[in-house]
Amino acid sequence: MVEGLIFAALVFAAAMSGALFMPGAWYAGLNKPSWTPPNWLFAPAWSVLYIMIAFAGYYVWQAAGFGLALALWGAQLVFNAAWSYFFFGRKAMRLALIDSVLMLASIVAFIVVTWSISPIAAMLFLPYLAWVTFATVLNYAMIQYNPQETG
Repeated sequence: MVEGLIFAALVFAAAMSGALFMPGAWYAGLNKPSWTPPNWLFAPAWSVLYIMIAFAGYYVWQAAGFGLALALWGAQLVFNAAWSYFFFGRKAMRLALIDSVLMLASIVAFIVVTWSISPIAAMLFLPYLAWVTFATVLNYAMIQYNPQETG
């Protein structure tokens, strides 16, 4: 049970990056594609995803302890936390895009490595993979729509 709380705390710490680096006036003033989700959708979507991320990490820990799968879980969490800093904090959309691609790679690697260890943990990352793929495409589109703001 204590381990579960540790995973929840780690995910909460990463999620706090989003609270520290909010969209604000700069983001509101950017040109956005018509398919950009409304701002109100991000908090509930990420809340569900963060819960799934925490459970996935905990399940891998239970099944295999510390190893490659858990290292990949930690890597994606670091990339996840860094994205808000790059995009909203530094207003560096290109750095955020690079970070997002690295996050995608670590998510895919986690799923591949974890599938044989804990299929449930791997499946919990599938919606996360879909959301981050969409967010990466959106990040790229934001660069195209705002070439003067790419950082």
